[in-house]
Amino acid sequence: MRLSRTARVALRAATWAVLGLLYLPLLLVFILSFNSARSLAWPPRGFTTHWWATFLDVESARAALWSSGRIAFVAMALAVVLGTMLSFALQRHDFFGKAPISLLAALPIALPGIVTGVALRNTFVRFGWDLGFLSVVAGHATFCIVVAHNNVVARLRRISPNLREASADLGATPRQTFGLVTWPLIRSAVFAGAILAFALSFDEVVVTTFTAGAGTSTLPQWILNNFSRPNVLPYVTVVATLMLVVSLPVAWLAQRLSEGSRD
Repeated sequence: MRLSRTARVALRAATWAVLGLLYLPLLLVFILSFNSARSLAWPPRGFTTHWWATFLDVESARAALWSSGRIAFVAMALAVVLGTMLSFALQRHDFFGKAPISLLAALPIALPGIVTGVALRNTFVRFGWDLGFLSVVAGHATFCIVVAHNNVVARLRRISPNLREASADLGATPRQTFGLVTWPLIRSAVFAGAILAFALSFDEVVVTTFTAGAGTSTLPQWILNNFSRPNVLPYVTVVATLMLVVSLPVAWLAQRLSEGSRD
């Protein structure tokens, strides 16, 4: 159905209005990170790069950055391995309970973060598992696995089984078929899932709040805890902007990897 010129203009205006509503606050945070005043007052009182040059001197911010990076990397690795294995199991094999397992595999990303966080915390406390680095990694992996699984299983569904059969007919072993046929076709989907899993883990705050112990603090937690402290507030805007600068290219790269190898 062809839209009228008025409808197209209205739709375009609504689209730009929604994008502005979403991204204008992010732009304001970026501008305020160069504000010379120790406040979020608008308009900025002056321009300075002092906060950017010295934010790594804040020991708590540096520790939170290192903690977030380690947690995100380990959670990403677990998600890629377990999510890819789950994708092959559900896509390539038929077994009893396949449908419920498929539903349970997608459930963590659909549940509210606070529900997942409370459930995990109660489980860890019930079985005497100390809250800390490992509990946060386990909490992040629950929803990161879903991201890796969704990317890989979607790619596997587009791969014709005739390719594996042809490889077997030519004398290739299952390992050779995977390395020479299957892996090149799913490689970009695996990398896209890994990138998205890392970004989700790096930005997660709700599940982290419930699964982290007293000695574990991530960058989103640091932002939340220091937002009301005037002496640290300028650095909060810097860290928030830094997370934005990292997250947007990561999301773009994941999208390009997903699109670049479509059949």
